[in-house]
Amino acid sequence: MPHRLADPLSRRAVLRAGGVAFAATALGGTGLTAPAAGALKAGLADPAPVTASGDLVEVELVARQRMQRILPEPAAPSPLITYADSFPGPIVRMRKGQRLRATLVNELEEHTSVHWHGIRLPNLEDGVPYLTQPPTRPGERHVYEFTPPDAGSFFFHPHCNTVELLGRGLAGILIVEEPDAPKFDADVVCLVKDWQIDKSGSFGTFITDRGASRAGTFGSVSTVNGAIDPVIEVPANGDIRARFYNIDSTRVVDLRIEGAEAWIVAVDGNPLPPRPLDGWPMGPAMRIDVLFRAPAKAGQSLRLTNVYSAEPKPLATFRAIGPARPNKRFKPRALPAAGIPEPDLKNAPVIPMAFSATAVAQGFDAATIAGLPYADSLCLSEKTFWAINQQSWPEGGHERLPPPLVTLEKGRSYVFELANLTPHLHPIHIHGYTFKVLSSDGRKVVPHHADTVLLEPKERLRVAIKADNPGDWMFHCHIIEHQDTGMMGYIRVA
Repeated sequence: MPHRLADPLSRRAVLRAGGVAFAATALGGTGLTAPAAGALKAGLADPAPVTASGDLVEVELVARQRMQRILPEPAAPSPLITYADSFPGPIVRMRKGQRLRATLVNELEEHTSVHWHGIRLPNLEDGVPYLTQPPTRPGERHVYEFTPPDAGSFFFHPHCNTVELLGRGLAGILIVEEPDAPKFDADVVCLVKDWQIDKSGSFGTFITDRGASRAGTFGSVSTVNGAIDPVIEVPANGDIRARFYNIDSTRVVDLRIEGAEAWIVAVDGNPLPPRPLDGWPMGPAMRIDVLFRAPAKAGQSLRLTNVYSAEPKPLATFRAIGPARPNKRFKPRALPAAGIPEPDLKNAPVIPMAFSATAVAQGFDAATIAGLPYADSLCLSEKTFWAINQQSWPEGGHERLPPPLVTLEKGRSYVFELANLTPHLHPIHIHGYTFKVLSSDGRKVVPHHADTVLLEPKERLRVAIKADNPGDWMFHCHIIEHQDTGMMGYIRVA
């Protein structure tokens, strides 16, 4: 059932937009216009980002199939599923303190929802069908309304049939801007995503037993912002803030900007003291904000490369345009600190969370899944290969919502010891919380805040939260095939 919060605000703006790669609001005094500075490739116009100057930002997210070209001719356009007229889109930019009202319009042939990834929001707005809200059926509308408490680079996506819907492009970007952040000459958004597309432009298989039970089923076409090896234009000699998103369902990337000194200044939207971009692998759903200096002369370029592979793979090119900015020697500038609640580590119980394969792979027929009051065949796989603390989702029994993995006391701090008992990588995500990454038994960890952390094979890694946000919160691997085949549960804060 749709719901709406009755909370009228003083000023309102209703805007709708598709994808955008360059923020007009971040241009400041550069003299560049957003279309010129943000062109990804010839012929691609830049629609304006969703923004508003008042207290409220409103956006309508119309989920439906739209044809869009990913492969060049003679391949046909591909049947993407998006929230806006094109992928990537929409990109919602708002200031910290503004309120978001987002209306999901479901024009799909299946139910869906919107999960707001990485945001510390009220539980009822988290967008998980059967756990935090009823599913939004075909033809229905559902209104989400909240004020993001933190600045940062976030995104949103569905939480049922995610492997197909996200695989076909159903995702959008939410950027909450810091009120006192340093000014940059450009602020670009780069979404890294593979597509499971054959040479005709048709989608292939999104999930396989082999992939689901191992490292995942990988796409065949790599893109940035939906384009193969695009050229992203940036102001010559400008200081560039690049927001890198890994929105793939499976692939891990480790990015480099060849030819430039580049520094990470945020992880999952959370400020980090500047450190060189040199070895920060990003699993699915992870993000980093990076600062770098564009080439000094128009026409010069830098290469964006993924080195997390047998051979480095070029992904995109940053090309300088326009007159050179009169910038001094490049020096990375830190972002303002966030207000994430600090856990009390001295009094925090340690809770083991073991991620493993199931002892015996299970199968569930459609009739069994159809009888579950908390899920259906869109939200559950017919097979399970994975478990958290020896519990798979769905858990045995199926008569009711499975019990939480753990119940936490509101206001108390906790340390989760994440133990990877498998030979595969697992990006672990906790809904509704930004946790603090503390330590690992297998590698040196830079303490930082995140909402998704890449757990290496056989690693034990500790993260901490202050349990200040009540509700039932999903806790899962963000390799979507792993999530859908058992490596998911929820924690309860009460």
